[in-house]
Amino acid sequence: MRTSRRDLMKMGVAAGMAVSIPSILRAQTTDARTVRMVMGDLQVFDPVFTTSDITQFHGLAIYDTLFALDVNLVAQPQMVSKWMISEDQKTYTFELRDGLKWHDGTPVKAVDCVASIHRWGQVDPSGQLLLERAAEISAKDDKTFTILLKEPFALVLDLLANTAGRPLFIMREQDAKLPATEQVTANIGSGPFKFNLALTKPGSSVTYDRNEHYVPRQEPASEYAGGKVVNVDRVVWENITDPQTAVAALQAGEVDFLLQPSADLFPAIESDTNLQLQVLGKSGSDYYARINFLQKPFDNIKARQALLHLIDQEAFLAVLSPDPKYGGTVTSLFGSGTAYSNDENTGWFKKGGNPEKAKQLFQEAGYAGEKVLILTPTDWPEGNNASQFLAATLQKIGVNAELAPMTWSELSARRENKGPVENGGWSIFITTQSDFSLGNPIGSSFFLANGEKAWYGWPKSDEFETLRAKWADVGTVEERKELAREMQQVWWDFVGTVFLCRALSPSAHRTGLVDLVTTQGEYRPMWNMKKV
Repeated sequence: MRTSRRDLMKMGVAAGMAVSIPSILRAQTTDARTVRMVMGDLQVFDPVFTTSDITQFHGLAIYDTLFALDVNLVAQPQMVSKWMISEDQKTYTFELRDGLKWHDGTPVKAVDCVASIHRWGQVDPSGQLLLERAAEISAKDDKTFTILLKEPFALVLDLLANTAGRPLFIMREQDAKLPATEQVTANIGSGPFKFNLALTKPGSSVTYDRNEHYVPRQEPASEYAGGKVVNVDRVVWENITDPQTAVAALQAGEVDFLLQPSADLFPAIESDTNLQLQVLGKSGSDYYARINFLQKPFDNIKARQALLHLIDQEAFLAVLSPDPKYGGTVTSLFGSGTAYSNDENTGWFKKGGNPEKAKQLFQEAGYAGEKVLILTPTDWPEGNNASQFLAATLQKIGVNAELAPMTWSELSARRENKGPVENGGWSIFITTQSDFSLGNPIGSSFFLANGEKAWYGWPKSDEFETLRAKWADVGTVEERKELAREMQQVWWDFVGTVFLCRALSPSAHRTGLVDLVTTQGEYRPMWNMKKV
């Protein structure tokens, strides 16, 4: 019988578990009121400053939101107790609920909400749209603020609750007055967890304590909405970068939760009766290559089209998620499972890809051997593997592709460089977008195509932006479906990004950790869970 790579990995993990657990974890004792989680390396703490998932997880822990989406994707009040809309549909008045306090003990006020909306609106597509439509956003008293619109606009609550981009986390006025390009470092929110600075060890662990003064809503938890009830006293995020060591710690009971185990380690997890794989992000993640529009060779549209034809999504899926039940292909700009997924302008998709067509298009683009630098996150196994596979795929057709290994935190900083490769810039990096969020082109930075004002890669298409601007004013689902087809036609012509595959990424946890919140999106809340 032929032994597969996964069989070898499974045997190796089983044999090596006892010796691969870090000594720092072996020395710790089990605490029924403390949950230890492997979430990644949190380096940036401001969820407005970056779109990085782990920073948004941090935001969900320590901050609260005005509204949030429930399991039916309906905006529900969170910090707001009641609201009203004027007869002319142009004035929204919001009143904060009782008992809202910052972690330093001071009360949350309406001016905090106003300042937070304005800061969020500097960088988030939902916030930008809201500020564009608003004539004034102002506090009326300590608990009441209003949004006065220029014209009636039905999506106000949806924008305030949006989780396709940066959620609208409410910060203290003094923090929210900082420009969005400057990081807030205070880590003082009003959410269900408090950041424990004294026990946090940068690069090693981050600690959160239950906010004993937080007053949850009475409704049951539902996605990001409802009562944010914290059933544990403390949560510690351990930064374990080696995938096998992380699973070893999970098996030994030294950690309770692993956000994204390597697919090669699924068999070892599934064979352990004390562990469970669970898909918490129900829509799955669409892997994609973000392309730098500003620098050679991808400033040329034919080079971007070459990438589109080159990718063999099934091959990438085999690398990222070997078990077919955890993935598939994605050809629609609007994802695989949203109301607006469609097949417009997808003739480029071909089983196995089309390397010859890709090679031809690179030649037509005038490609002259310029280095294609792929930022490669060594502490994210799937991103690392996909980057290596992409580089090898490019090299096969004669492209001078090179990897730049670094941590995800380093990548998050490096991708801001708009310069050429020789000046510290980049050509491609791989990341993910929840399939769910691709159904919201006005709420996700992924869709921005306004050049240097867009998200990293800085794609530009005035035609696409004109179509995207219509989305907020289209009245029916059927009209939006037609608009989605028009947008997709343009997107795949100028190639705003390139999908690699769609994967469901299960988390792993000990069976004693129960009632984890599942969501459509990729952000993982920590309330509701219990350790039994």
